[in-house]
Amino acid sequence: MRKVIALYPGTFDPITNGHLDIIRRASELFDELIISIGRNLKKDPLFTEEERIDMIKNTTVDFPNVSVDTFYGLVVDFAKIKKAKVIIRGLRAVSDFEFEFQMSLTNSILNPEITTIFMMPNEKNVYLNSSLVREIAYLKGNVRPFVPEYVYKKLLEKFKP
Repeated sequence: MRKVIALYPGTFDPITNGHLDIIRRASELFDELIISIGRNLKKDPLFTEEERIDMIKNTTVDFPNVSVDTFYGLVVDFAKIKKAKVIIRGLRAVSDFEFEFQMSLTNSILNPEITTIFMMPNEKNVYLNSSLVREIAYLKGNVRPFVPEYVYKKLLEKFKP
């Protein structure tokens, strides 16, 4: 039987409970799930790649078929290197769909062997994104409900007075 490998690409700056919800469910669907931290030229991350890798590894320790890696360039090229056939993308709201749909169609032209699967987080996390979490943390708000405890502590360290 063929092993199905999926990528879940993103910046994960930081990883949130919404990400973890998708990771948990995707890890149940695929033989291997690679959390893929990509460099987004439009974003200036709060956490370094090493810090994000650390947070992801610490919060996914209970998922034996989940690993984390970084990539630069096109996700479809990285998928080919990793022998992944699936790209997981999270959809929080209708506003996400247009961009994700465009990206999915473009990726399918660049590499027709890749299938994009859209997953929606649990309704309690549907509004949640890393930018919002960073802003709340920066303004000294309580982000504990939105991120795993390990990430919460890392955010406190990052924004300590």
